[in-house]
Amino acid sequence: MKPWMIVLIVITVVVAAVAVLLYFLGKKAQKKQAEQQELMEANKQTVSMLIIDKKRMKLRDAGLPQAVLDQTPKALRGSKLPIIKAKVGPQILSLICDEKIFQAVPVKKEVKAVVSGLYVLDVKGLHGRVEAPPAKKKGRFRRALEAAQEKAGAKPIK
Repeated sequence: MKPWMIVLIVITVVVAAVAVLLYFLGKKAQKKQAEQQELMEANKQTVSMLIIDKKRMKLRDAGLPQAVLDQTPKALRGSKLPIIKAKVGPQILSLICDEKIFQAVPVKKEVKAVVSGLYVLDVKGLHGRVEAPPAKKKGRFRRALEAAQEKAGAKPIK
């Protein structure tokens, strides 16, 4: 056998082993996420709150309780999370927001929020409507691609 064939076989075996490992880790993570989602759905409650501020900040800078920082994996402590500062009753709290609704959360408005512990799952306007998040700007490449497709008469890609 030639040396390059041996190298090719070794690389193929390593790639296959990594793919199998990632498959099983993905299944395990998906199952864990489903359990956590069930737990959050079971513990959710609706609360009226005044949103003071919203930012993406590091976990240790957000002003969350020490117990939350201790339970967070070390790899995630440095990552930025969507944080909402809100007045709930007489207290001002820092809450972690769901990534899907972070853009839609209005600042300096009173809302009814669905909360599970320190995690905000959903917001609804209390006085007036909650505005939809602004549409993302199209990049230069996307605009050029759509212009070229219009000239050619093809269907635009979404």
